[in-house]
Amino acid sequence: MDIAENPKRWLVLPVFILALALVAAAGALAAGDAGGEYLMLDRPAWAPPQWLFGPAWTVLYIMIALSGWLAWSARGLTPALGVYAVQLVLNALWTPLFFGAHLYGVAFAEIVVLWGTIVATVVMFRPISRPAAWLLVPYALWVTYAGALNLAVWLMN
Repeated sequence: MDIAENPKRWLVLPVFILALALVAAAGALAAGDAGGEYLMLDRPAWAPPQWLFGPAWTVLYIMIALSGWLAWSARGLTPALGVYAVQLVLNALWTPLFFGAHLYGVAFAEIVVLWGTIVATVVMFRPISRPAAWLLVPYALWVTYAGALNLAVWLMN
């Protein structure tokens, strides 16, 4: 269904934004002093500066929310949105594993599964809404990089 055909669909956009805000808040609450902890870890030379994570995740979370909303607007509830929801839960779980529990190996295994669910969501969103699928590509790339960084930190610490 075209968004222009049903302007009430716009009323659901805040629900997707709220869902991503809750994912971000869960990570922030579980992380404690993640920024300070990140600076104390042995990191590879290619690790980003600590200040980059906040702006990067803010942009990514907005794109993830828009992606889910576009897919929902196009077809309503579908199995693809179920996979989308799973990746949100996995996203929220990574920070407590890595920063809260210091389980770098478990966090790496979890981020691999997260990456797989993101890719699956992209593939499942593509026939529903190409813009929805494309909005997740930067997220998949960032999580690829974050996974490599997670692995390096695990091996170095």
